[in-house]
Amino acid sequence: MTWNLPNILTLLRLLAAPGVAIMFLYFSRPYADWFALVLFVTAAITDFVDGYLARAWKQESKFGAMLDPIADKAMVIIALLVITGFSGMNPWILLPATVIMFREVFVSGLREFLGDTAGTLKVTNLAKWKTTVQMVALAVLFAKGAFEHFLIEQTVGMDQAMMDDIIAGVIPDEIGLGWKWLGWNISWYGGIVLLWIAAFLTFVTGWDYFRKAMPYLRGAK
Repeated sequence: MTWNLPNILTLLRLLAAPGVAIMFLYFSRPYADWFALVLFVTAAITDFVDGYLARAWKQESKFGAMLDPIADKAMVIIALLVITGFSGMNPWILLPATVIMFREVFVSGLREFLGDTAGTLKVTNLAKWKTTVQMVALAVLFAKGAFEHFLIEQTVGMDQAMMDDIIAGVIPDEIGLGWKWLGWNISWYGGIVLLWIAAFLTFVTGWDYFRKAMPYLRGAK
């Protein structure tokens, strides 16, 4: 175990993963959504910082190489569980989340099976893009939860006609309903599109790893 700044950042990212879920145990919404969003984004940034520092300072280690993908997978899977739960098992969220979680577990199993030959499944540039899109999608969906609950709180007692008139500008928007409604729409639809793109990249990279592992699975090597 090599303790340097890149590895410490990676460890903090791993510890932040369950922290995202814990936010919803100790804080009410929408504050839990915002705190989870800030924690998730901060942790995601360390994913780029620790790798850059490790290469720049020549502090790459086996410990860091082992811990980094574990931290990434923990962040993504726990965030997916939280978002899927609070989305009411919406199929537009549930289906891509299932693809992503299945692939992560499957590839981890492949690496464990391959043992000393797991270097065959080196992380590709496409896999790095996959992780990036996953994290961006999840951050956007956390923002959606915050916008949604601000809207719910501020429209108590309003009927749909009044809300439509405020958003359309017929009634003065004194509570900022318009920009919150816009933020909700952008984060909801944008988050779903990004999550499906992430699921597609996840499937493609998972298939690529499976194809590379096939000779070993057949016992040919």
